Amino acid sequence: MFDVLTPLAHAAGDLALSHFGSLSQGDISAKGPLDLVTEADRAVEALIVARLRAAFPQDGILGEEGGMLPGTSDRVWVIDPIDGTFNFVRGGRQWAVSIGLWQAGVPVAGIIHAPALGLTLAGGTTHAPTLNGRVLPPLSAFQPDRAVVGVALGRALPLAERIEALRYLAEDAGVLFRCCNASTIALLELATGEVDGHVGYGESAWDVMAAWPVLVALGAVSTLDWPQTPLDAKLRYVIGKPALVAAIASLGAPAIRSGASKPQS
Repeated sequence: MFDVLTPLAHAAGDLALSHFGSLSQGDISAKGPLDLVTEADRAVEALIVARLRAAFPQDGILGEEGGMLPGTSDRVWVIDPIDGTFNFVRGGRQWAVSIGLWQAGVPVAGIIHAPALGLTLAGGTTHAPTLNGRVLPPLSAFQPDRAVVGVALGRALPLAERIEALRYLAEDAGVLFRCCNASTIALLELATGEVDGHVGYGESAWDVMAAWPVLVALGAVSTLDWPQTPLDAKLRYVIGKPALVAAIASLGAPAIRSGASKPQS
């Protein structure tokens, strides 16, 4: 599988890089407030879809820009051609190509390629987690005196809830938080140990599908019950080191339209 996914992710990243820094205003449009899409997003998704269709013709494909293409198997490829489009448009390097595989209700494999950062995260249930081809160690023990989490607070949840989440993290939980406006990069930082967890409010399956099985393989737990979560759900969850997730698990329940339950591995 990764003999297909790795060169595909790099080819998609090269195509995105060919647009990076050279977009005209006509190449950029808005799907909503501070939610942009570019001609690069559409071109990269078209490339990924075509190659996945050729390699795995029986599988479904769910793309952020193109929606669902049904298949005949129990597998769906979930793709975000450029996660972090806002950063991409502004000239920031924190964006990535994301290709994840959902099978029988759970994420099972994924690859994230961040070409501007020179990073490729890959792995899953049958593939050891790697960063640029190097096998990653399990997540380290949680140290509360230096706790930090990534946050992604989307507009799918009310503003009051998002503000309360930040207040809870800073005041009640006593942890630092940071936001890079690209869920793939934030979850990659969890895999490499730069943060202890991630709080997602209002994210979509394509934001997290590729990273999720890699993080679980590294020892992360979460508040999200994937078998009870529709692929079109707007997600609310915490994922990370077990002790951190236990400490702030209340932030992860419930998920919008999905009924997330207790932390799981």
